[in-house]
Formats: sequence, structure tokens, C-alpha cells
Amino acid sequence: MQPELTALIAASIAFVGSHFLLSHPFRAPLVARLGERGFLGVYSLVSLACFGWMVAAFRAIGQGGDVLWDGGGPVLWGIASLLTLLAMVLLLGSLLGVNPALPLVSARLVSASKASGVYAVTRHPMMWALALWALAHGLVSPSPRVLVLGAAIGVLALLGAHLQDRKKAALLGEAWTGWQARTRYWPRLAGLGAIPLLLWLAGVVAWLAATRAHLPAGVWRWLG
Repeated sequence: MQPELTALIAASIAFVGSHFLLSHPFRAPLVARLGERGFLGVYSLVSLACFGWMVAAFRAIGQGGDVLWDGGGPVLWGIASLLTLLAMVLLLGSLLGVNPALPLVSARLVSASKASGVYAVTRHPMMWALALWALAHGLVSPSPRVLVLGAAIGVLALLGAHLQDRKKAALLGEAWTGWQARTRYWPRLAGLGAIPLLLWLAGVVAWLAATRAHLPAGVWRWLG
């Protein structure tokens, strides 16, 4: 294994591992010592440092090299395009109003939250947006560096969402268990119809802009 890929694997483990350690076993003692905002500051600094290391290791490998399958066909590109469009809609929707999964959201706000919009699809729209993004990139660019980076982001998002459910239930009690009862962890495709048309339009516009800046991607692969 080339040293650059080894460095990327190490950086990815550090990025994912530090998130899980700081979010779960280390959180309570650090909050007790530093306070909630102090803890969030430390958490952010460690996350940024590990993410920077991961990005630098990813870039050091460079493009090209072996791929595990041919990701350039129209079928995989079409699937990846749909996945990234859905990811964009879920991401934008998670930023609107109150996202119960975010830190510092009170039990009162969680209890009042409704399973509408992107939350009719999943209670973790931001995490699933990241996972879908990682999956889409792995489908069309199955090089070792992309698959390692995608695996790190996918594990962080989906396992992190599962562990977040447990943590939130312990912190918020009935408010969170009630939210769990009204929503789903796994995406529910029938819930896509609950997403407002305006959010779909905003997602399409943002997706077109993002894929245009990332040529060739999305519909721009065919439109040029």
C-alpha cells in the first residue's frame, strides 16, 4: 500500500474516531470541566484539524490510478446525479427551522417539532445527505482515495446518527423518544412528497450550481 493512501486511512480514522470519542465517552467529563460552549469549541478545533489532515492526505494522492470498476457509464452517473440532488434537498431542508438533532436544542422545541418536510423522510436529513453524497461519488469515481474518504464520511454520518439517537434519548428523555416515534432513521421514500415544492426548486438550483462548478457532473455531463 502506498504511503499516501496509508496516511489518508490514518487521517480518516482520526477524523471519525475523534468525533465518536468527543461526542460520547469524553463529552460528559469535558462539558463538566469546560462548560457546553467550551466543549463545543474544543470539539470544533479537533474536528477541523482532523478534517484538514484528511483533505491534505486526499490531495497528496492525486488523481488517476486504479479504479475498482468503470464508473463512467450513463447508468451509474444517472443514479449518482439523483442521489446528489436528493442529498442537496435534504441538506437544505435540515438547515431550515429547528433541526432537533443539532446541539443545544431544548426538549421543549423537540417536543413541538413536526415530522414534516425533510423530516417526513428521515429524522437525520443532514446525516443522510452526507451519506448519499459519499455513495454517489464512490459509484462514479471508485478509486481507493475516493472510497476511503467516502467510507469515512458514510460511517461518521450513519453510525453517528444512530449513536446520536441514543445520546439524545438519554439527554432529553420523552421529548426525544416521542420524536423517534414520529420519525424514522432509515429514509422513507413516501415522505418525499411531503417536501415543499419551493424546497425542491431551491434544491435543484443549488444542485445545478454545485454540479456546474464540479464539471463534469450531474446533467452538465450531458449538456456540456
